Amino acid sequence: QVQLVESGGGDSVQAGGSLRLSCAASGLTFTRYAMAWFRQAPGNEREFVAAINLSGGSTYYTDSVKGRFTISRDNGKKTVCLQMNSVKPEDTAVYYCAARLWTIATGNEYDYWGQGTQVTVSS
Repeated sequence: QVQLVESGGGDSVQAGGSLRLSCAASGLTFTRYAMAWFRQAPGNEREFVAAINLSGGSTYYTDSVKGRFTISRDNGKKTVCLQMNSVKPEDTAVYYCAARLWTIATGNEYDYWGQGTQVTVSS
């Protein structure tokens, strides 16, 4: 059974601060999966945030987080992280980890999803 378990959210963080989200994967051959982070704010559709390819050598970001967020992966530990710096109130959302076989996508066409972790940025 595939599981993606996010952590690192929960407590509120002030605008301008930093937060690190982690996602632990199990039940899949991690090195075969591109990984991504999505987010969904209240009343909004889920949107793509960042993605990383199998080796970690290529990363992609939505424009609103470029230069502030960094996605990384550790294939040995089967984890993917999202380092969030200079956070803004508009980053407030539930953040989801996702896995897709072989290739990155910026849409919702991912094979597996985590349950999400709440990120709240206060002004």
